[in-house]
Amino acid sequence: MTTKQIEEYINQHPSGKVKLAAADIDGILRGKYISVEKFKTAMQGGLGFCDVVFGWDAADVAYDHAAFTGWHTGYPDMSLKLDLHTFRKIPWENDVPFFLGDFIDEQGTASPICPRQLLQRIIIQGQQQGFTAFFAQEFEWFNFSETPDSLAQKGYQDPKPLTPGMFGYSILRSTLKNEYITDLFELLKKFAIPLEGLHTETGPGVYEAAITYSDALEAADRAVLFKTAVKEIAYKHGILASFMAKWNASLPGCSGHVHQSLWDSEGKRNLFYDADEEHGMSSTMQQYVAGQLFCLPFILPLLAPTVNSYKRLVEGAWAPTTLTWGLDNRTVALRVLAGSAKASRLETRVVGSDTNPYLAMAACLAAGLYGIRYGLKLEQPATKGNGYRDDRHGRLPENLYEATLKMKYSEVAKELFGETFVDHFCSTREWEWQQFCKAVTDWELKRYFEII
Repeated sequence: MTTKQIEEYINQHPSGKVKLAAADIDGILRGKYISVEKFKTAMQGGLGFCDVVFGWDAADVAYDHAAFTGWHTGYPDMSLKLDLHTFRKIPWENDVPFFLGDFIDEQGTASPICPRQLLQRIIIQGQQQGFTAFFAQEFEWFNFSETPDSLAQKGYQDPKPLTPGMFGYSILRSTLKNEYITDLFELLKKFAIPLEGLHTETGPGVYEAAITYSDALEAADRAVLFKTAVKEIAYKHGILASFMAKWNASLPGCSGHVHQSLWDSEGKRNLFYDADEEHGMSSTMQQYVAGQLFCLPFILPLLAPTVNSYKRLVEGAWAPTTLTWGLDNRTVALRVLAGSAKASRLETRVVGSDTNPYLAMAACLAAGLYGIRYGLKLEQPATKGNGYRDDRHGRLPENLYEATLKMKYSEVAKELFGETFVDHFCSTREWEWQQFCKAVTDWELKRYFEII
């Protein structure tokens, strides 16, 4: 739609309002409804949005040591610039108009800690190197026959899965709850989030969806909106959807694998494929993979951002633990699929479903471009067989604290994302770890309460 067509649609919509949102550091959409009159003003110069969205955690608890904003700044407004290219109609809200926005500073330039702006900066770096990045994210998530109220009343204990049993790729289970799964497929498409596939995964009430690939920014927009859209559609069916990385120790975790390829500046030729090279991997793809392998230890909190993320990254749970790559191997960190000019791509399997898609994609792209920029050689051989047992080249950090320290003091991370962003993001991850360390868990009570 043109700007004029968008304005006409909004003027004619009977609701008289517009919905807008932007992602915070955790990938949570923070937004509001505004009047049509307010929207017209915002189109001219943006609108004020309290910067506390970068000054508190996922539970709205204010950070006590973040430099960007806090009690020391008074939590002023920052400007949110709406991106008209993100215009959508929300089909489960009477087609109310919707937009995503970017946070900008007082000078009108990109905020250094805005996740969407960070990804855009890295996309531009790739374009300057002659590349068009195409990405897609796929998600696994658990569905429960619960509401926010019912689960809170249970103290978040023993949620009832939507369906019992494991049943991966089950036709029976997708038929059993067909109204929900049909709504997901059809309403997401109407919301401009087309799916390549949707099926049950192994585990009680687990679904997996593969979002159709697109340019990297659109891919991240789709991924961010997908998570919230699924939750909203689920509400209408009396279902609670969770993208938590690992809710139960005895069940598989939830991945958010990111698929990536680099094409020429016109987007016509896949630069990851070369029929004359071994395995069809072009030198560009080899350098891209080498860059990710090198950078992974320093960017891991962007791919595994919560305390819970690391409960998923354990041996034998369909998530990687080692710094490995392989050809169509689902036990390694980087799965290479290089069979054709159309479909050659890299799948980064470290990424969890609990990530901020803007940051996860920014991390993947920045690390890959790093390898190309410095001409890194892919000297590490492809892992064949069980990647969990191949730790010759190192293992991933095992908890959020360890991973955050590696990123915080990494010159590589600061080069990739800027010192201001790294400092702010790492301070938020340190806060997350501190909150966890204060908690007394059920495991501790069962283990120590009586016997010690």
